[in-house]
Amino acid sequence: MATMPAAEVDVTSALVMRLLADQHPDLAHLPLVEVAHGWDNVIFRLGDDLAVRLPRRQAAAELIRNEQHWLPELSPGLATVMPVPVRTGTPSSYFPWYWTITRWLDGTLAADVEPARRSAAATDLAQFVLAFHRAAPADAPQNRVRGVPLSTRSAAVEERIAAAGLSRELLDLWRILRDQPGWTGPPLWLHGDLHAANLVLNPQGRLAGVLDFGDLTSGDPATDLAAAWLVFNRTGRRTFIGTVTRERPVDAATWQRARGWALCIATAMAATSDDNPVFHTMGTRILDDVLTDDVLTDDVLTDEGHTG
Repeated sequence: MATMPAAEVDVTSALVMRLLADQHPDLAHLPLVEVAHGWDNVIFRLGDDLAVRLPRRQAAAELIRNEQHWLPELSPGLATVMPVPVRTGTPSSYFPWYWTITRWLDGTLAADVEPARRSAAATDLAQFVLAFHRAAPADAPQNRVRGVPLSTRSAAVEERIAAAGLSRELLDLWRILRDQPGWTGPPLWLHGDLHAANLVLNPQGRLAGVLDFGDLTSGDPATDLAAAWLVFNRTGRRTFIGTVTRERPVDAATWQRARGWALCIATAMAATSDDNPVFHTMGTRILDDVLTDDVLTDDVLTDEGHTG
């Protein structure tokens, strides 16, 4: 069975309550409820208005530090709500890493909503991406699995395709997408992981906020443009792509790399989430869309004159 990475520290409610009592005693009386247990982090709701996010393994610990350092600088001026830290937790004798307290964001995870009902958020997410993709400084966080040339991910993707028994057609498509011309522009700020489990929707289905900036980095914007396949069905995908291309030229190779990034991320979901049915289902659905929906055969790009 291929499963999510094992936790290196058992992050329990008792542990979090002890950390709060030691480091933020004014908050320690608030009710604490675990709400999410992901690949990298565990999230608790604290009272009505706060969330506590703690890494469950060493690989995620530095990602928390990136969020703590950069999100306060990147969030001003953005219309989309982001998990900007309001308190910071520090390592202790019984928990080795930094951790964060943020505002709680009410809404529903997009992953808990059928893709056909996510289309109302497509314009909002496109606007977020357009606003977030600014030139990044030289000291922006480096991430070896996001924003990089797709060719650097080939060994991992091909291994996952083989391990999960995925189709030869998918492998052939991966090699086509992997070999598209690379990004030649300046490194741009990237969220790095824009899939449906990191988006919150309001009751009307509009985007309420973007979560989990642990993969924050700089590089090729195709990494985030992969949201066209990672989040939406055919209808929402065209709204997302059309909104982006109306405001910023994006050439055909970049959209093909975006499709490649969706394939890369979805193989990880499909091949290593036997113990997480939501992620496994999401991954297999995305892979089907990547195989069957090549936007370059549609008029969504050519109408805007940006196929390049």
